[in-house]
Amino acid sequence: MKWVWRAVIAMVLLIPAVGAGLFFWLRTGVPSYDGTIAADALTAPVQIMRDGNAVPHIFASNEHDAYFALGYVHAQDRLWQMDIQRRIGAGRLSEIVGERGLGSDRYMRTLGLYRHAEAAFDHLSRDVQLALLAYAEGVNTWIANRRRSLPPEYLVLRTRPDRWSPADSIVWGKIMAVQLSGNYRGELLRTRIADALGPDVLDDLFPHRLIEQDPITMPDDGELASQLPDDHPRHATAGDQTTPRLRPARQDGLPPHLTELAEAALPAPFPEPFSASNAWVVSGELTNTGSPILANDPHLGLQSPILWYLARLETPDWSITGATVPGVPFHLIGHNGSAAWGFTTTNSDTQDVFRERLDPEDSERYLTPDGTAPFEVRQETIPVKGGDSVTLRIRSTRHGPVISDIGTETAAAAAEGEVLALAFPALTDQDTSAEALYRLNRARNWSDFTGAMSQWVAPQQNVVYADTHGTTGLYVPGLLPVRSDTDGRLPAEGWHGEDDWQGYVPFEDLPHVRDPERGWLVNANNRVVRDDYAFDLGHDYDAPYRARRIEDLLSGTIGEHDVEDSVAIQMDTVSLAAEALLDVLLDLSGERSRHAEALSLLRSWSFEMDRERPEPLIFNHWLREINRALFSDSLGPAFSDYWAQRAMTVQRLLSSRPRWCDPDAPAETDDRDLALTHCAPLALEALDRALERLTAAHGENMEQWRWGDEHVAPLDNQVMAFLPIVRSIIDLSVETDGGFYTINRGGYRVSRTDQPFGHVHGAGLRAVFDLHDLDNSRFIIATGQSGNPLSDNYGNMVLRWREGDTITIHGDPADIAESGLGTLTLRRGALDDD
Repeated sequence: MKWVWRAVIAMVLLIPAVGAGLFFWLRTGVPSYDGTIAADALTAPVQIMRDGNAVPHIFASNEHDAYFALGYVHAQDRLWQMDIQRRIGAGRLSEIVGERGLGSDRYMRTLGLYRHAEAAFDHLSRDVQLALLAYAEGVNTWIANRRRSLPPEYLVLRTRPDRWSPADSIVWGKIMAVQLSGNYRGELLRTRIADALGPDVLDDLFPHRLIEQDPITMPDDGELASQLPDDHPRHATAGDQTTPRLRPARQDGLPPHLTELAEAALPAPFPEPFSASNAWVVSGELTNTGSPILANDPHLGLQSPILWYLARLETPDWSITGATVPGVPFHLIGHNGSAAWGFTTTNSDTQDVFRERLDPEDSERYLTPDGTAPFEVRQETIPVKGGDSVTLRIRSTRHGPVISDIGTETAAAAAEGEVLALAFPALTDQDTSAEALYRLNRARNWSDFTGAMSQWVAPQQNVVYADTHGTTGLYVPGLLPVRSDTDGRLPAEGWHGEDDWQGYVPFEDLPHVRDPERGWLVNANNRVVRDDYAFDLGHDYDAPYRARRIEDLLSGTIGEHDVEDSVAIQMDTVSLAAEALLDVLLDLSGERSRHAEALSLLRSWSFEMDRERPEPLIFNHWLREINRALFSDSLGPAFSDYWAQRAMTVQRLLSSRPRWCDPDAPAETDDRDLALTHCAPLALEALDRALERLTAAHGENMEQWRWGDEHVAPLDNQVMAFLPIVRSIIDLSVETDGGFYTINRGGYRVSRTDQPFGHVHGAGLRAVFDLHDLDNSRFIIATGQSGNPLSDNYGNMVLRWREGDTITIHGDPADIAESGLGTLTLRRGALDDD
């Protein structure tokens, strides 16, 4: 027994000792921001100075060395993020996570994202190629030079990083094209609903506007350089898709088509995308300095580390400051001392699902307008950690890859004797979007800007622009298909050719405006142009509430608008969706005292989505239950894919489409009181269910309910969040303001059974650019610069992000050295330790 007890005591002492040793070993993976590193790839010394927020200021003698240093610091701070991104794009998740990664890998390999990224390198200019190569050298220098521990995710998954290549950077753009161009899902969902309920219900369920006065980014026809005259032949001058820059391959003499272009569904790790970002630009005539102000806050998934990484690069002839994405050498959002720019997603329809009919005599062939054709077929093998490798047989048609081959769910979407192929411009080998970013980073005037935008392929974006000369404007670059007889809302028939794309909209005819007459532009994923725009841009715009609220707030500062005004607007939490819906719902009178208490609170509410208040909680739970009551039975299995807050749809149905509430009601009426009479029982029953859920979760006292108790940004680490003890140690979760329809975006997934109001989507980056004094430009990211949970800079910006604080990024080397975190010098020579 004495020896047993000694063994037990030894174990008790050993476990914490081993844990402490492991902790200190992992802590060595936090990079040093001081010292001198030698690297043969450099041409001259480089100084990397971290300011007090760990933002690197890179001072280099030339562009090559600046990009090398950016690759080095990205690898220092965010190597795991970079590695997992390229694995996703290459379809190589299963190598490190086992069978759980197969869904994503099948999807990515069917699309061929990485193959196209590798091929795209050859279609870039030599300057861009050299920048990508220099960046890769910087990443690889850190990987090869490292004598510290790797980020802890590598230890958990027992893997190591491969060398970095230019394709690893290019594939990120492909991933974003997939993530931000999801309208094909709408085609499949609308098809399921139309098959079940008839096509007449689609306008009810997918309205693209509430009123004619909904905000339009470029509302004045006379100001739209892209607006074509009434007698313009709609398709006659459509861009020829056989132009040298973007010539799809021909197959067996067939007309040029979308052979190499496609996309498909987003399985894990990407959920169905939200459509949200905000951007505006105010001309100097309307600001207090006489120079433009540009604001941008892109909305994507919230996690730790956040997607964005702030950085400044300085050479004798070039400067750039702003937001990068680790893995990519070019700034996505930023300024170069002369111009500033930002992005929102257009939500244009750049994808079509084509139903391809199989040859009845030979299932290895499919029907075309010229007879039958064989599928293009290739095989790829996916290594699976802990299991057998999986071999994929990937088929493509003249329109694109066969997405119904990806898995059982997508196969079920195809009718008997048919397969589904997807056309999408992002998958061409000749994608020059990286060229566009490189040129955008150097644009000093409108001509440079439009020249850069002409190289953009996908995803189609709204790019806002301002420069120190006072020019403001917007371009909507990207390949936009011209359709013949379809509007793109339902799958097209691929066998007769009548639904085939007729080319792409010429670049000069894409929506764009320079120096708009009213002096400002706003886009929050709302409609960009009027319905009489010469080409079909799409139908799936975001609800107009954010755009309308931004316009309202801007109009109150016009003439004296300043940077602080734009910063404040980005943090606004008033929900015009709640105001509009409650204008309908508050005409109800509850039969129960709990109803009356809740309705009384909502009647006195300011519509601010304040984390300390009960009203946002009541309203959102009520809206969630109204959606369930309206659609769960009628849509059947399709409801799970349709279920969201859908405030615009609910407002319309309750006000004028009462048959959704009561089968004995008229299908449509202009009498809101009549509609509400039929919808009142459903709405009050939904309120009752919402209050029951809230009472069970938060107690009887309604006044003490708080939106922040449920609206929490988890900011989960992709790997470490799955380790319970570790998760609690590195937890960055924070209660937040805002909601689904507020400028300060607080997006959630109400279809989730757990945490339906968890804040999982929003502005991971906020930026405001002062073209009078670009050093006064403001930035913030949601987490911190480091991706290592053991770093002091892992989550040091979370609370500042939540509260709307910002930082500036500027200073000469002496100032940064005095207040910063350290200076790392890179010099030419043999590899050395960091």
